[in-house]
Amino acid sequence: MRYRQTFLVKPGRRLSLKDTDPSYKGRHESKESAKDEIEKYRQHLSKMQSLLYAERKRSLLIVLQAMDAGGKDGTINHVMSAWNVQGARVTGFKQPTPEEAAHDFLWRVHLHAPARGEIAIFNRSHYEDVLIVRVHGLIGKAACEARYESIRAFEEELAGNDTTILKFFLHIGKDEQLERFAERLDDPRRNWKISESDYAERVHWNSYMAAYEDAIGATSTKRAPWFVIPANHKWFRNLAVSQIIADTMDNLHMSYPKPSVDLTDIRRKYHAAAEEEKKEKKKRRG
Repeated sequence: MRYRQTFLVKPGRRLSLKDTDPSYKGRHESKESAKDEIEKYRQHLSKMQSLLYAERKRSLLIVLQAMDAGGKDGTINHVMSAWNVQGARVTGFKQPTPEEAAHDFLWRVHLHAPARGEIAIFNRSHYEDVLIVRVHGLIGKAACEARYESIRAFEEELAGNDTTILKFFLHIGKDEQLERFAERLDDPRRNWKISESDYAERVHWNSYMAAYEDAIGATSTKRAPWFVIPANHKWFRNLAVSQIIADTMDNLHMSYPKPSVDLTDIRRKYHAAAEEEKKEKKKRRG
């Protein structure tokens, strides 16, 4: 099954998150049955990054959004394990600093856009500025619409500069979120992530779903598409995201650049040097 079309939010379509079952897991029944396919795409992503880095004609931007405990960190850990960190980086967007807040809301984001040959992953992103601020009434509908327009223009500018953009909403259920919070409470390696706001924000769950539906529906475009990924099963989330990224990179039809030197001449010099070293070693032994 090709998940790109399955989970794509088609431009101009009204989105309803209720239409996507967060527990969906495709044809696989378990992580065990999917592990070979997951590993296949992990290895393929490694090959594709090597091509992207060597070719240096384009870049890739991956945007991850989710409710708290939705799996952004887990997705990053899985996908980044396939990539050489010299050509891939992660930026997390938290509450704006005073300097960032003194500029327009996209200023801090543009600073972290990928250069040609690079992959950038945004852990949260410019979409925070049409989500949490809307849910808490910090901006109204008109301001939201204006920001949607700015986001579309910003992403179109990046795409026009040869940046491929993929945006993923990791869709978990409300009950699943509560279970993950409980797991964090019992795990010393993760309970540092817990904050009172995690539970307080659950009161606004329906408002967040509405905000996501509007933001995703308004900004899923041909050159900057959104994908709603069922994320209750972590292994399926990793499989779907990896496959979509791999398929997208395949469609870039990348190739390694031609050598900038005369390989025939380099080989001739190498063999001559090797022969000379052999002669020197033979003299020293004699």
